[in-house]
Amino acid sequence: MSERPPLRAHFPWMDTGDVVYLNAASTGPHPERAVAKGAEWLALRAQPQRITIPHMVNAAQHAREHFAAMIGADADEIALMPNTTYGLNLAARGLPLRPGTILTFDGEFPSCVYPFMALGSRGVSLERVPFADDGLPDEAELVRRIGRGDVVAVVVSWVQYASGFVTDLARVGAACRAAGAFFIVDGIQGVGVRPIDVHALGIHILASGAQKWMLSPWGTGFVYVRRDLHETVRAPDVGWACMTASQDYAWLTKYDDTFLPDARRFEVVTLAYHDFGVAVEALQAMRDAGGPAALEAHIAALGDRIVAWVAERDDVRLWTPADRARRAGVFALVPKDLDAAMHRLKAAGVVCVPREGAVRLAPHGYNTLDDVERALAALGG
Repeated sequence: MSERPPLRAHFPWMDTGDVVYLNAASTGPHPERAVAKGAEWLALRAQPQRITIPHMVNAAQHAREHFAAMIGADADEIALMPNTTYGLNLAARGLPLRPGTILTFDGEFPSCVYPFMALGSRGVSLERVPFADDGLPDEAELVRRIGRGDVVAVVVSWVQYASGFVTDLARVGAACRAAGAFFIVDGIQGVGVRPIDVHALGIHILASGAQKWMLSPWGTGFVYVRRDLHETVRAPDVGWACMTASQDYAWLTKYDDTFLPDARRFEVVTLAYHDFGVAVEALQAMRDAGGPAALEAHIAALGDRIVAWVAERDDVRLWTPADRARRAGVFALVPKDLDAAMHRLKAAGVVCVPREGAVRLAPHGYNTLDDVERALAALGG
């Protein structure tokens, strides 16, 4: 591991020692350059006559390009979204699903559950695959069930929000292709800090908010819709911004219900251009730091220390897989007394959260080994 984390220079407040921020899985802090860009946009917004339409359109397009680069997609396959849930609802309501079963893991984040539970009137049911004996998703059982004949789609998190388990997307994607099932992925806990190639993996739709690991504002995110599905996915909501005719703001009443030819056809709302402008700066900082591969390597090294520490103790259990291939940035540690452990962590200035009975530590590319040691010392009492 390098002595200086790849992103640390963007967060000078972390060097004061007041707090150790290990909560990227909830909310990612903004790099200084993103904060400066936000101030610039707010000043413009205060005098909107200074903002041109190209200024707004370019901010949105640059955001699409950055998100695409993070996942191995093309910019025309990216629609800007306010959060992960909106993108998953697009998958649930827009894909041409025949009657049958959608599979997911038990214990999934609710965004992977509720939109698909709501499809009963279409003859589509959601089935949750129970945990394996180790309390982690039973991927082998998921793959087995995909091939049974009635499965029309699979929706899973790339990285589980509570345990940190990383799904083998290549394995699940291959099973989906063999079964003719749509493959839908919630990417929010992995995109930005772990390399992914959505084309190679055969993913049909991937949705992700950007407010966590991508260090961007709340209300920013995207959905990837594979190019060959742009005209197949039915837009469940239709707005003026989706239409080709709306590109000329001077003549919006020349009505023509021809959708835009790319994924922008799914962008219903007026975009928060200023927030996406801030997101571009945050994403550029991550790319300048080496991008997902460099950040993955740094976080994995921090994780190695967490794994080794737990292995030496009998009062804390590691819920997250120890295998690097099966973990990303979420580390779930189960102490004997969760409330007492969280109290000690808070007293030590460590910012983290409890999730599903475990302490969740989520280090990023700005954290040092000393940050992790401070958290572990507090956790161990």
